[in-house]
Amino acid sequence: MITMPEKTNTEQTDLASAIRTIDSETDTINKLKETLSDGSLTRALDTMQKSKGRIIVTGMGKSGHIGKKIAASLASTGTPSFFVHPAEASHGDLGMITEDDVVIAISNSGESKELIDILNYCKRFGITLISITKNPESSLGKAGDIILRLPNNGEACPLGLAPTSSTTATLVLGAILTIGMIERNGFSKSDFNDRHPGGKLGSILQR
Repeated sequence: MITMPEKTNTEQTDLASAIRTIDSETDTINKLKETLSDGSLTRALDTMQKSKGRIIVTGMGKSGHIGKKIAASLASTGTPSFFVHPAEASHGDLGMITEDDVVIAISNSGESKELIDILNYCKRFGITLISITKNPESSLGKAGDIILRLPNNGEACPLGLAPTSSTTATLVLGAILTIGMIERNGFSKSDFNDRHPGGKLGSILQR
């Protein structure tokens, strides 16, 4: 009979930390269900589906990294989309955003100063703005035509500072929007193949 070696103190500590992190992030995701029950999700998807332009995603720092993934997922599943960096937007890339587009701006606090020029641009030209933030009363929250509210549930980070649970919730919210658009648009495996000719996915679909 093979006996498993007892875990060292370090292993026990690491495992306990991992479980706390999983529990914290899972709790935040579960609270996301509550924040989406106000009809805002349907309004956001309606707006995205009716758009004659593209879905422009923007955000600073960790929100920006998540935003890039959301834009890539939307674009690869039939919803034309790309990411615009807020700092670059202030130096000419605002010209990439047209009046037919829909902007999704992400900021957990809703007070990222780098977003101000994009918010003002949307207001000036009547571009629909979907705000993703935990604070509806923030600058981003007040500027948004539609607010997708993130749970105000703190971070898994033991310091309460590093974006962890909030970015996970944002990533899941992006998946919700992506899947919602796939289902609304009837996006098929054939359509998926058209956009994924390379890599493992491409080879599977070709077969």
